[in-house]
This record gives sequence, C-alpha cells and structure tokens, in this order.
Amino acid sequence: MANIMNRRDFLKNSTTAGLAVAFAREGGAAGSRSLQPQHRKVLFVYGGWQGHAPAACRDLFVPWMRQQGFEVVVSDSLDAYTDAGLMRSLDLVIQIWTMGTITHEQVQGLIAAVRGGTGMAGWHGGMCDAFRGQTEYQFMTGGQWVAHPGEITDYTVNITNPDDEVTSGLSDFSMHTEQYYMLVDPNNKVLATTTFSGNHVHWIEGCVVPVIWKKVYGKGRIFYSSLGHKIDDFAVPEALEIQKRGILWAVESKHAETVHPIRPVYGKPA
Repeated sequence: MANIMNRRDFLKNSTTAGLAVAFAREGGAAGSRSLQPQHRKVLFVYGGWQGHAPAACRDLFVPWMRQQGFEVVVSDSLDAYTDAGLMRSLDLVIQIWTMGTITHEQVQGLIAAVRGGTGMAGWHGGMCDAFRGQTEYQFMTGGQWVAHPGEITDYTVNITNPDDEVTSGLSDFSMHTEQYYMLVDPNNKVLATTTFSGNHVHWIEGCVVPVIWKKVYGKGRIFYSSLGHKIDDFAVPEALEIQKRGILWAVESKHAETVHPIRPVYGKPA
C-alpha cells in the first residue's frame, strides 16, 4: 500500500509540473498563466454501447472538470451536436459513445465545431470506435479500433514522447485490459505505444501500435487515449493522469497559440 500511495503522490505533484511545461511552451513563462483554466465550457456527451460504462465515466470525469472551474454541459443525446448556438460556445467536447449511429446533421455539427477551433478529447471505444461508417469523423479523431487480440490481457504502455506536457515525468506502465489494435493517422503526434506479443494473433508479433496521441483537425485540438475499456482502467494512476492532462491540453484549443503537433510515423528516407 505504501508503494501505491507514494506513486499516487508523485503523479499528483507531477500534474502541476506537466502543466507548467505546457504553459511555458505555449504562452511564455509558466507563472504568466493560471494552472487551472477558468471560464471554459465543455460538452460531455455519453451513451452508445453500455459495455464501456458511459455513465460511470461521466461520474468520474464531470465532477473533476467542474473542480477545474469548467462550465460542463452533460448530454445523453447526440442531438446536442445540432444545437448551433451551444456548439459555437464550446471550448471542448468530450465524447464516450461506442459504436452507434449518427445522423448527417449531428456529425456535421460536431465536425464544424472542431474544425472551427473547439477541442475534442476522449478515450477507448467511446471516441475511436464510434459511428463506424463515418470516415470524416475518423479523419478528425485520427484512428479507428479494429481488434483487441486476447480480449482482456496484460501489456505495457511505452511512453515514446517524454518531453510532451501530457507525458512529462511519467514512465512506462502496465495495464490489464483490452489492448487496442488500431488503424491510425500517420500524422498523429504519438505520445505512447504498445507492442503486441503475438500470443493471440501470431502474425502481429512485434507490431507497435499507438496508444495515446495528439493531432489537429482544422483549428481544433484532438486528444485520444485507447485506455479506458472499463472504469477500473482509470485506477491505474498513469492512465488517469494522462487522460486528465490530455483534456487540459485540448480545452485550450481556442485560447492558446496555434499548434502543429505532427510527428509522422512515415517520412522520407534519411
């Protein structure tokens, strides 16, 4: 128990350090900006397949966002995306809506808001296994789930970009949950990856797949983590810390300097 508490204390302290790095890079000295952004409006949309515990995730993240000083609007309907006035007023959309269908009007309302500068953040299937037939939505989010070999399994999340504010001060960590095999935009800025063992599907042995990334779509910041199959995943301190930092990065989409967070997987030969 002592080890767990020490680890949690470290992560609690590292939140401020990570945000200080972020604000120093994006807006001058860290002391020139509040570490708890105020007057930010967030839409939290939840629903879809219930296996990913959308209501439990709502109850975990919504109180925390309100503690940060955000105005949070909670909706269990995708019709929120068709409310033009609401969408214009938002700084961030957080969505947990696995699978399901979305109308043309709903998806266009979301896409237009993000393209215009509203941030978007999410995790697991609630963001990147939603609306499987909507390719523009997938272009926006930067990835799509296609498999989780072995179902619930043990694996390591490797921090590949320790200099980023979302992962600063964190080390590789272990998970016991679904290991997402994803089709991913090669222009995402990948922050963490996982390597498949091949124990369940032999032909992907050694394959490295992104777990956490940033990107932009139009003027909007996008943050995603493939962790979060069940609410217990967020009992892993690193998984929760990364998700919180990613939300705090994305919510500044309209207010911070324009970013171009591209770290391509593919490039011209040296």
